[in-house]
Amino acid sequence: MDDNHASFVVLVLAAAEELNPSLEEPVDVARGADAPLYGDDGPLDSLALVTLTSTVEQRLEDELGIVVTLTDERAFSQARSPFRTVGALAEFAASLLEPASGRV
Repeated sequence: MDDNHASFVVLVLAAAEELNPSLEEPVDVARGADAPLYGDDGPLDSLALVTLTSTVEQRLEDELGIVVTLTDERAFSQARSPFRTVGALAEFAASLLEPASGRV
């Protein structure tokens, strides 16, 4: 999972950089995996979050051949939001590839 997690962090950061020009307050990509995305400390509103997750899903498919849905009931039922930071989103995406999740 470490290789997937690191790859996914890079991918989420690239998606955030792509989105940043359209944001009033950009994602602080210099913070890497610790960059806040959504919630109390995050710069994204709900529309920007949807745009980011769609971009990440498309990049996962285009660059890695992985098809996942990041915004499903599993994501929203987590005690800690997988959308709070770049690292949390990358970890959540990587967890969707684990055999126990039953998804790929």
